[in-house]
Amino acid sequence: MLDEPALKIAQQRLQAVYDPQQFRAAAQQWGELLATHLEQVQQRDTRVLNWAEPAANIAAAERWLDGVSTETSARFAGIVRQMLDSGHNLHNPRYIGHQVPAPVPIAGLFDAVGSVTNQVMAIYEMGPWATAVERALVNRLGEQIGWQRDSFAGLVTHGGSLGNLTGLLTARNVALGGSWEEGVASGGAKPVIVVQGDAHYSVARAAGVVGLGTKQVLRATLDQRRKMDPQKLDEQLTETIARGHRVVAVSACACATPIGAFDPLRDVSAVCRKHGVWMHVDAAHGGAALFSRRYRHLLDGLDQADSVVWDAHKMMFMPALCAFVFYRDKRHRFEAFRQEAPYLFDPSAPGMAEYDSGMLTLECTKRAAAYCLWGTWSLFGQQLFEDLVDVTFDLGRVFYDKLQAAEDFVPLHQPECNIVAFRHVPTAMKDASPETLGAFQRELRRRLIESGRFYIVQTNYGGVGALRVTIINPLTTPDDLDELLVTLRELGAELLKSDHP
Repeated sequence: MLDEPALKIAQQRLQAVYDPQQFRAAAQQWGELLATHLEQVQQRDTRVLNWAEPAANIAAAERWLDGVSTETSARFAGIVRQMLDSGHNLHNPRYIGHQVPAPVPIAGLFDAVGSVTNQVMAIYEMGPWATAVERALVNRLGEQIGWQRDSFAGLVTHGGSLGNLTGLLTARNVALGGSWEEGVASGGAKPVIVVQGDAHYSVARAAGVVGLGTKQVLRATLDQRRKMDPQKLDEQLTETIARGHRVVAVSACACATPIGAFDPLRDVSAVCRKHGVWMHVDAAHGGAALFSRRYRHLLDGLDQADSVVWDAHKMMFMPALCAFVFYRDKRHRFEAFRQEAPYLFDPSAPGMAEYDSGMLTLECTKRAAAYCLWGTWSLFGQQLFEDLVDVTFDLGRVFYDKLQAAEDFVPLHQPECNIVAFRHVPTAMKDASPETLGAFQRELRRRLIESGRFYIVQTNYGGVGALRVTIINPLTTPDDLDELLVTLRELGAELLKSDHP
């Protein structure tokens, strides 16, 4: 235990750390540094990916931990610059990689309000405004799906993977009554989940977590457009149920990750209703298309789903993580987690349980993850989200047309959104084996991202390696897409001259 003089000295040090004037100065520096950074990356004056080997980055990060300076202002600026100079520049219009957006910059400021003041949720009284913000957004987004207010329920959670887990855990508890308390029975035919053939891996992971087992995840047949085939699904469910299996849920996609395929949700829902099976839809990426008058048809039938996952940190262009889980029937909102925590939930105010997020989510303490979306929507209005969808989805089609017009590029599908898979096939690779062609794409992509000129990702299509873009920066232009093809040709020519395949 500290003696009184030592305690006083420690408190003086802490007072300096918590000093509002120091925070004001740092915040002003922060604003200038971030604004300058955004200007540079939007003008394409920086590398997209600041590539360094992992060991070098870890060593650099550790060096900062070993130093302390009395000149706090200069050190703060140095730390922020290190973060900016070493990170991934998603606001560079030549970032067209994973389904992670260049977020609306001001959204981060609203997020920061919650972070600085540590607004958290679990019970209403700890986060009254955070709860109000979340509920307001749940109301608006649920109505966007097509449901009547007060008939549905929803919540915010930390990411689509946790969202899928929550929705499918609810489906398990509804389908297998008593499984929350007693566990999943191991005798007889095991319960299964039927998933879209290209479903995100988080669905199979959820099956493992909720005790069904990853081997009990059955892949549904896809048609030639890589959409779930409703007729084949009907046959699969008929056969699976006839073998004695309980089908916990069918998990559809809107859209699937590999090529952005949207399942025919209305037809899938009819099959699920026929067999009395819970319908879950992973609309993490595509949910925001509901804001677009041009593209909302892709989600026709979403209102028939029993549970829906929709990520604001994808096509609503919010900072990660801000994901929504919805239930068409609000009576299901408490089915996922059936526990008591008397130190949290106050029996003297039972009505507050309706607003205690800890009753609905895996998290107990939960950050105010919806501040960014609520603030941005309040500032710019709903039109922003239609514009973001329309611009980026349209650019997907623009890129597809450019690929079709090029003799040395092969688009692998007609895009429905901003996800496009393709291959670069120069003359020297026209007769290459699938293995060689796939290896060429992967090595080409590796050289591209390490060059810092663009960032794209890899995928498999038909079991063969391919390239894939997600145009998820609204400042990307058709000229950027032309330059991508030029850059791939240059790096491809260099690769063909090297010892690589």
